[in-house]
Amino acid sequence: MSPVLDNLDLYWSGFLKSLLICIYAMVGALLLGTVLAAFRVSPVPTLRWVGSAYVTVLRNTPLTVVLFFLAFGLPELGINQSFYTFGVAGLIFYTSAFVCEAVRSGVNSVAPGQAEAARSIGLNFTQSLTVVVLPQALRTVVPPLGSVIIAMFKNSAVVGAFGVGSDLYSVGKQLSSAQGLPALPVYVGSALGYLVITLSAGLALAVIERKVAIVR
Repeated sequence: MSPVLDNLDLYWSGFLKSLLICIYAMVGALLLGTVLAAFRVSPVPTLRWVGSAYVTVLRNTPLTVVLFFLAFGLPELGINQSFYTFGVAGLIFYTSAFVCEAVRSGVNSVAPGQAEAARSIGLNFTQSLTVVVLPQALRTVVPPLGSVIIAMFKNSAVVGAFGVGSDLYSVGKQLSSAQGLPALPVYVGSALGYLVITLSAGLALAVIERKVAIVR
């Protein structure tokens, strides 16, 4: 493991870069996925169609295709950003489709009487969804959302391979290819970094799940 121990500063820098990608992507995917879930249960047909089309396309498209489209397709349309921005955006767009379906399943698990009671006291759709239904729904979807988020953290390595640079994957590639160090210990070091991120996320989600669990 000397290649890892001799380059701990590089691994630490890559760990922070990968962690930042995960945090940005998690926040963006949760926000966008929740909005899409609201579209999917909206009484407005156009919004339901937009939400359904988004989920169908993104959920059935490989992440690498999404990333290549953003990086090489959007510049053809005059939209230019760094690979880092395109990589994070691609991870958000891709993961938000799965977040949407997890949140929608939670909304569907809330008893219809809750929404009917909200409407009976004069709340419109947006108010009943955000004040009454979503708070209950989100408490029931912590476990499936946790699986989606952890999968997204692992997918951040694909974003690294895409060329954002300086993340954990890029550090492994730099040490093994550019510096000629043995690949096995070098990539074991990168894998340990991702393991720390996913295990920490799993522990945090377990704590959240216990705090918001509904006693039955």
